Parts: sequence; C-alpha cells; structure tokens
Amino acid sequence: MFVIHSGITISMGVLFLITTSYILYKLIKKIIEKRRRKKFFKRNGGLLLNQQEEANPSLVDKTIIFTSRELEKATDNFNDNRILGRGGQGTVYKGMLVDGRIVAVKKSKVIDESQLEQFINEVVILSQVNHRNVVKLLGCCLETDVPLLVSEFIPNGTLYDCLHNETNEFRISLNMRLQIGTEVAGALAYLHSATSIPIYHRDIKTTNVLLDDKYRAKVSDFGTSRFVAIDQTHLTTLVKGTFGYLDPEYFQSSQFTEKSDVYSFGVVLVELLTGEKPISLTRFGEHRSLATHFLLAMEEGRVMSIFDSMVIKEGTRDELLVVANLAMRCLNLNGKNRPTMKEVAIELETIRTSHVPSVVQTSIRPLMCGDALTYGESSSTFLSFNDGISQ
Repeated sequence: MFVIHSGITISMGVLFLITTSYILYKLIKKIIEKRRRKKFFKRNGGLLLNQQEEANPSLVDKTIIFTSRELEKATDNFNDNRILGRGGQGTVYKGMLVDGRIVAVKKSKVIDESQLEQFINEVVILSQVNHRNVVKLLGCCLETDVPLLVSEFIPNGTLYDCLHNETNEFRISLNMRLQIGTEVAGALAYLHSATSIPIYHRDIKTTNVLLDDKYRAKVSDFGTSRFVAIDQTHLTTLVKGTFGYLDPEYFQSSQFTEKSDVYSFGVVLVELLTGEKPISLTRFGEHRSLATHFLLAMEEGRVMSIFDSMVIKEGTRDELLVVANLAMRCLNLNGKNRPTMKEVAIELETIRTSHVPSVVQTSIRPLMCGDALTYGESSSTFLSFNDGISQ
C-alpha cells in the first residue's frame, strides 16, 4: 500500500510539475509576445499616431486598430493565394473579417522613418475622409513586424488597368469615362474645400483611381497627401509625385498648391480622352509627355486625331472639344489660370448629364478589367508608401 501511495504521490508531483511548467511557459510566452507587439507598435508609429490624436482630438476613436491575429485569420496567414497585387513597396492581400466584410490588407515590405511618417499621415488623413468616391480606410495594425493598412475591397482594379490593358476585351465607354472623370473631380473638390481642413492629394494618377463593382471611381493612395491650414495657399516641400502627372510649376518652385492637383487631374482627363499612357515609349522628344502631346495637338487644331476610337465613335465633335478645352485649362502652365476642382467637377457633371449614351454603351458585361487583375500594384502601389518621384 505504501508503494502504491508513494507511486501516486510521485505521479501527482510529476503531473503538477508538468502542469506548472506548461502554465509558466504559456505565461512567459504571452508576456514575450505582448512585449514584442508593444515594441512593434512603438516602432511602427503607434506613438506618432497617439501624438496626432492628442494634437487633433477629433481623430480619437476614428481609427480602428486591428490585432495581428484578426488579420492573420482574415488572410489565411497571408496566404499567397490571397494576393491581389505586388509592388516595389509592398503586397496587398484579400481578406475576410469575422463579420463577413471583404477587405484589402496592405503589407509593406520594408519600413523606415520616412515611410513611417507617410504611413501614419495616410491613416490620419483617411480617418478624416468620408466620401463615396474615396477609398474607405477601415483601420490599421501596428503590432506586426511591418505596419498594415486595412481598407474596403475594390473589385475592379485600377483605372490604369482598364484603360491600358491591350488584351482586355472590355472597353470603357465615353459615358463611363465622363462619369469616372466627374467622380474623381468631385472627390478632389471635396478634399480641397469640403473637409474641415483642406487636403491636397499630391499624387493623382490613374493607378490611384480604383473602380468598384459598378465601375464607380474611388480615389486611393494618400501616403503623400497633406492637410493645409485654412490661411495657407501652398506647401513648400520636397518634390513628390509621378512623372507625366507632375505639375511643372510645382516641380520648379517646390510649392504645391491645390492647382497642382488640378494639373494632375488634367492629365488623367486627357488619358480618359485618348487612352494613351502619361509617358509614351513610342513617341519621341517633347511628344513623349501625354500632356505636351495633347497641348500641341490642341494648338495645331488636330486634337480629334489623338482621341481614343471609342470616344470619337460615341461623342460628338462639339462635346469632345468642350472636354478637351476643360483639360487644356487644367494643364495651363500658370497655376493661377487653372480652374478649381469644384469648377471642374461642376463643368464635367454638366457635360456628362447632357451626353446621350449610344446603344453600344448599354451592353456592358460584368467583367473585371484585364481579368487577371492586380490591385493597383502593377504600376503603382495601393495606398503606397511613395517616397519621392516615381516613374
């Protein structure tokens, strides 16, 4: 009996020791993981975000902080099968949150202090924006090795993909082009004049315009955007933007104004009219720039010859020249002579509502542009951490 009792006592002791060791192991692991997440949160700009919230109390509770576990579960541990697009700065994954919402999760490849500032800047700005034609930020995660952005999922890729994918059977009708142009202009007008503090986007281009399931435009990528004090008319900064869309006046002076966004939008409008890329590999000299190519065609009275064939087929000459003249005003080398985005939006809406879609435009098949889509990362990065001028 004594032997049996001793055996039971020893077994219970060993079991207790194992159980205690396991509990201690889990506790220590949990503490280490908590410290690790706290370290990442601090390194990834958590303190900077807190400072922004302290400086602007209206930001509090507007930014949802996701946990790493939530996003790992949503993306199946960032499975390669969930990748929507890759870029030089990061990868975008498709995910599904526990409440069933489909989201896009942007994971940066690398991180440094300059990118951190842009990342937090993007979080802060998008937290302030609530517009149907601006990509909605759902939140971010700062407790992973690199910060993550979580936004609404936009299924039809970028405007760039739709305009320039040569193998794509789907062609954007003139009516859709006018609608997309009007929506982007409206979003920029909202950012410039309807928010509590004016916001300059600073990198408007077709890769930063996403299209939803109904081909409505959604402006994205606010990494280089800036709030502007009400009494300010410009920002003096290091030149940032994208060749082909960059305002020449800003490039020379380093002073970014709301009219610099107007210039970039003018290039987007010309892109919609011509179907041409902002920088051509087939044209030479000054004609390489789409903006210059377009302005020269306007001066020489041959602008109709550079328009996309579908645009010519579906629009009248007078109608197209009205849009072309608006684009030319946006591209004026003197920023003061450019219209405001509010004026542009109003004029485009008038043109769009007066346009009568042809029979061809009513038979749009529900197809994703390019079928094998990237998510704004083929030529740019979705909600990217742009650093300087990109090509």
